Amino acid sequence: MKSTLPIFAILAATNVFAQQAEFNNQDTKNAGDFSVNAPETAKTPRITNQPLNQTNNGNVDAINGNVMNSRIDAKDNGQVGKYYPNQKPEKSEFQSFIQYATGKKLTQFGSDFFSNTPSSFAPVQNTPLPSDYILGAGDEVMIRAWGSVDIDYKATVDRNGTINIPTIGTVTLVGVRAADADTVIKSSISRLYRDVAVSVTYGRLRAITVYVVGQAKKPGSYTVSGFSTLVTALLASGGPNAVGSMRNVQVKRDGKLVGSLDLYAFIAKGDKSHDVKLLDGDTIYIPPASAHIALVGKVNTPAIYELKSPNETLSSILDIAGGLPVVADPRRAFLERIDPNKSQPRSVEEFNLNRVGLNKTLKDGDILSVSSITPEFSNAVTLRGNVSQQIRVPFTPGMRVRDLIPNRAMLVTPSSVARQNLEGKNINDAIELSADDDQVRLQGKTQEVNSIAARIGSQVDEVNWEYAAVERINHETQVVSLVSFNLGKAMDDVNSPENIVLQAGDTVTIFSQNDIQVPLAKRKVFVRVEGEVNVPGVYQMSPGETLPSLIAKAGGTTSNAYLFGTEFYREQVRKEQQANLEKAIRRLESQMRSENAKAVANDSGGQDAATVAAKLKVAQESSALAIAKMHELKATGRISFGLGADDDSFDKLPPLKLENGDQLVIPSRPDFIHVFGAVNQESSMIWQRGSTVDRYLEVAGPTSEADMDNIFVLRANGTVLSSTGRGWFSSVKSSKLMPGDSIVVPERLNKESAYKTFTNGLKDWAQILSGFGISAAAIKSLRQ
Repeated sequence: MKSTLPIFAILAATNVFAQQAEFNNQDTKNAGDFSVNAPETAKTPRITNQPLNQTNNGNVDAINGNVMNSRIDAKDNGQVGKYYPNQKPEKSEFQSFIQYATGKKLTQFGSDFFSNTPSSFAPVQNTPLPSDYILGAGDEVMIRAWGSVDIDYKATVDRNGTINIPTIGTVTLVGVRAADADTVIKSSISRLYRDVAVSVTYGRLRAITVYVVGQAKKPGSYTVSGFSTLVTALLASGGPNAVGSMRNVQVKRDGKLVGSLDLYAFIAKGDKSHDVKLLDGDTIYIPPASAHIALVGKVNTPAIYELKSPNETLSSILDIAGGLPVVADPRRAFLERIDPNKSQPRSVEEFNLNRVGLNKTLKDGDILSVSSITPEFSNAVTLRGNVSQQIRVPFTPGMRVRDLIPNRAMLVTPSSVARQNLEGKNINDAIELSADDDQVRLQGKTQEVNSIAARIGSQVDEVNWEYAAVERINHETQVVSLVSFNLGKAMDDVNSPENIVLQAGDTVTIFSQNDIQVPLAKRKVFVRVEGEVNVPGVYQMSPGETLPSLIAKAGGTTSNAYLFGTEFYREQVRKEQQANLEKAIRRLESQMRSENAKAVANDSGGQDAATVAAKLKVAQESSALAIAKMHELKATGRISFGLGADDDSFDKLPPLKLENGDQLVIPSRPDFIHVFGAVNQESSMIWQRGSTVDRYLEVAGPTSEADMDNIFVLRANGTVLSSTGRGWFSSVKSSKLMPGDSIVVPERLNKESAYKTFTNGLKDWAQILSGFGISAAAIKSLRQ
C-alpha cells in the first residue's frame, strides 16, 4: 500500500532541503530540484536532487584520491614543493665508508621502493572504496532506493556527521563503515516506507591533512585521500632520507603513538598487517636509524641494512636479504667490525655460517662478506678435446680410460658430423672457416674450398691414436702432473696397461692430428689431380708417395698436357705466402707515408701552405687507394717447379712427397701471350715459337709513360722474369716466351697516379711477385 503525504509535509521538506543545500555550499536551484508526487495520484513518490536522465554510476570523482604536497619549500620561492624522481640520491657517511673499504657502491635496502615515486602522486582513479572505510565530514554519498518510494539523491556528510534526506529526515553517518551505510540509510527510510531496496555508492570523498616530520626526504604537510594509509603517505613524501629509519616509522595522533611500521617486513615479505589507517591531523614521524650494517659478496641482495634492535642476529638480516645463493660458501664468512675505542678500530674475523654463526649478534658499522664456493668437483672425471661431447662424469673407484670412453664413436667431433651430414653447397653453414680459408685463387679463377672435391678426405678429424694425456692435480701440494698413454692400444685391448686407472678430478684430453702433428708416415694423404690426366680425381696416397706416383695413379697425362704450365698448390705454403704478403704490404704502406712526406717537403719551397696541404691530401688518397688494392691480393700457395722451356717429359717433375690436401693441375697448352700495363692496347696475342718479348711489345705499342727498364714477365711455370741481375748486356726484352706467359709493362714513377704510388718503393718486382705466387690476372686487376 502506497503512502500519501499532506501538502504541509511537502512544504516542510522543501524548507529543510533548502537549508541543507545552503549549509553544504550547493547551488540552491539544483539542490531544490526534487519532486514528491501529489497524494491524489497513484504514482510512486520520487525524491531526487539529480538532473533528469542523468546516469550516476557512483564513480569516484577525478579529484578523489589525489595527494597534494602543501609543504612550502624556501628554495622554490614559495612554490608548492615538488619531488623529482631522477634527482641524485642522497649518500650517507656509512655508504661512503663502505665504498672506500670495499670498493662497492651499495644502496640502502628498501630505498628503491621510493626511487620511482612520481612527482605528482595520484593513485588510480575510480578504485573501489575499502569496506572498512569510516565515513566522515566531507564524504559524498549517492543514495538510490526503489520500491514503495524512488530516491535518487546525492548528499554530503556535514560537519555534524549527518546527511538530510527530504521527507526522510536526518541520518547520522559519521563513524559508520562504508559497507554498513546501506543498512543505516535503509533503516531510516524504512520508518516511513516499506518494501524498499537501497543502494549506496560514493562520489567525492573527503581529504585529510597529515604531517611528515623527522628524517624524511621531503618533510611537510600532505593532503591525502581519506582512506590513505601510512604506506601511501610515505610514498607521497619520498620515504626516509639517507639516515632515516625504515624499521620504526611512527604515527602519532593527539600526541599519542597509535602505531609503528617496519618497512623491511613490508618490502621484503609483503607484510602490511601493521600499516596504519590515517586520520586528519595525524603526524608521521621518521626517527634516525639506530644502526647500519653492510652485506657484500655472495649474498642475494648486497646492500646496507638497518638494525632494528641492538641484539639483532645475522640470521634475521639474511632472511630480509633473501638468504644466500647456491654459489655462496657457508664455510667462509668474514665480519669486519669497528671499535672506536681502539687505536686501530677495524678488525676482521672468519667464521662458518652454521647455527652458531647465524646467531651472531651484529653491531653498528659491521661489514659481512660471504665468499664464493670454489668451482671444483670432488668426484668427477672430465673428458675433453677431439671428442663428440665434452663431458664430466662421476668418478667411481677403479675407473679406467675405457670406462670413460667405451667406444670410438665418442671420438667423432661435432664438426665431423656436420661435414658428414652436409648436403647443401655451403660448408660454412656447418663448420667455421677462417677468412683465409674461404677461397684460393688459381690463375685468376676462384676455387672455393666448399667444393665437393675439396671436401673429400676431410669428413673426419683424424684422432691422434698414439698420444693422449691425463692432467692430475695433487690437492695437497697443488702440483699438476701429466700422465700420457697410447689411446689406440687402450681402445683395442681393455686389458692393456695403456688403459690406465683414473683418479677423482682427472681431466682426460684427446688430441687430433691437427692439434699435435704426427709424422707424415702416420697421416692419411688425400691429393687432388685435375686437368690433362686420363682420370682426374681425388686419390688416397700412401705416406711418402710423390708426384710421379700421383700421375701414374691418375692414368698418366693426355697428349694435350702442358708440362711448362703445371701448377702445384699446398695449403701450408699458401698460409706462409699470405703472412709474408701482409708483412710486405705493411712495409710498403710505411714507405709510402715516408715518400709522400718527403715529396711534399721537397716541393714546398715557395708554395703556400694551402697548396702543400692539397698535394699531401692527394698523395695520401692515392696511397690509400693503392694499399686497398694491394689488400685484395691473395696468396695461392703455388709452388714453382722451375721447369725449363725445353723440358718435354713429366719425368722432369721433382719427386716431391705429397701431403694431405695437395692439388696438382696439369693444364692444356694455351695459344696466347698476354700483354698489359703501359701499352696502347692490352691484348692477348697468338704465341709463335721463338718470338721474344721485344716482338710482342712492338705489336702492343708501349706508351710514352712506359718504364721500359723495368719490364717483367710472369711465366706460365710460376716464375718471374725481369731485368734485375741480368747484367749490362742482357735484357728481358730478348727472352723467348712460352705459351701462357704474361708481359707486364709498368709506368714511370714521374706520373701522379694510384698506379705510380703502388709501384713506388718496390725495388724488385720479381722477388715480390714470385714469392707470393701472384697470378698475372691478379696483377692486372690492380690497374682497374
